[in-house]
Amino acid sequence: MAAGKEIRGKIKSVENTKKITKAMEMVAASKMRKAQDRMRAARPYSEKIRNIATNLGKANPEYTHAFMKGNEAKSAGFIVVTTDKGLCGGMNTNILRNVTGKLRELQTAGVSSQAVAIGNKGLGFLNRVGAKVVSHATQLGDTPHLDKLIGPVKVLLDAYVKGEVNAVYLCYTKFINTMKQEPVVQQLLPLSAADMEAQTQASGTQHGWDYIYEPDAQSVIDDLLTRYVEALVYQAVAENMASEQSARMVAMKAATDNAGSVIGELKLVYNKTRQAAITKELSEIVAGAAAV
Repeated sequence: MAAGKEIRGKIKSVENTKKITKAMEMVAASKMRKAQDRMRAARPYSEKIRNIATNLGKANPEYTHAFMKGNEAKSAGFIVVTTDKGLCGGMNTNILRNVTGKLRELQTAGVSSQAVAIGNKGLGFLNRVGAKVVSHATQLGDTPHLDKLIGPVKVLLDAYVKGEVNAVYLCYTKFINTMKQEPVVQQLLPLSAADMEAQTQASGTQHGWDYIYEPDAQSVIDDLLTRYVEALVYQAVAENMASEQSARMVAMKAATDNAGSVIGELKLVYNKTRQAAITKELSEIVAGAAAV
């Protein structure tokens, strides 16, 4: 029964793996709900900042912030948001595939690139492909904090203001629902006044407000647009974390189901092997009795 003992060992091993994947599935489900709440709570803040900045911009058309101006630099910046840990299906693979496509497209056009990596997986990938990583933020935990994101991202924002890069792209996985997450590569800078106004109208704000502000419109617009860009980055990280937990929950559920199927198949093989051994022993006993 050496074969039977080996099969029993495999069954025990798969059962232990199944317990782990089931526990990870339940932990991911718990974290997913918290991540979704955090993601939804961040949306009104960025929407309000965008509305105020749009109305102030229309009230003061003579001033254009540096974030809304284009420049002629032959370089682009990427903010690549990925996870710190794996075991979340093809989520990181999908967004990094899109980033690779965009990098090749810019390289073909003669535009160099530099990147800010948020998350271990993206940092490792960018280093492997030889991309220029100017800063990075890893080990963010389950709760993203803006103070940990501002420093690395500010490197690219300052480079854009100085005219060293002509565009900044934000790459992350957008949360659609529990079963669907969509990789997104969107242009963060330069900001488009038309896009901001369209988003403001889409959010249901059809009228403008005459704000009273101090010290002056230029200072307020400068601070608001900086906060708006930071809010967009934070929102992307929050969306990515919600997507991570959803993808991990689905992946661990699939792993648990597959482990159950493997255990069923192994038990069937074990029973067949055991039955064959019993039949063989009975045949030998009968043959021995007949010989006597």
